[in-house]
Amino acid sequence: MLSTGVHHVSVNVDDVEAGRAFYVDVLGMKVLPRPDLGLGGVWLAVGDQQIHLIELPPPAAQGQHFALRVDDIHAAADAIRAKGVDVTEPKQLADVCWQANLIDPAGNAIELNQPL
Repeated sequence: MLSTGVHHVSVNVDDVEAGRAFYVDVLGMKVLPRPDLGLGGVWLAVGDQQIHLIELPPPAAQGQHFALRVDDIHAAADAIRAKGVDVTEPKQLADVCWQANLIDPAGNAIELNQPL
């Protein structure tokens, strides 16, 4: 199989409206049209990719996360903190990237990533 990239990542949330508000109002994503799939959810655009929130119980945190690429990790972390969300201090992973971490309202881990 040859992949040309990631189309979307699905993330379980226990409260779709709280998730939508967080991903749109805090992280700046845009709501996309979504067909009726028989369960609650919302599709969101982030750059050329998508995040699909699905109304199901989130799994226990065991290291799973997804990373959002940012151009300026310090500015991104500060902007998110200004909206009342805890973000770890950015740390540089030698010769790779800067990273900072936060948690969405459902407990899902999100990494902010600024490549070097």
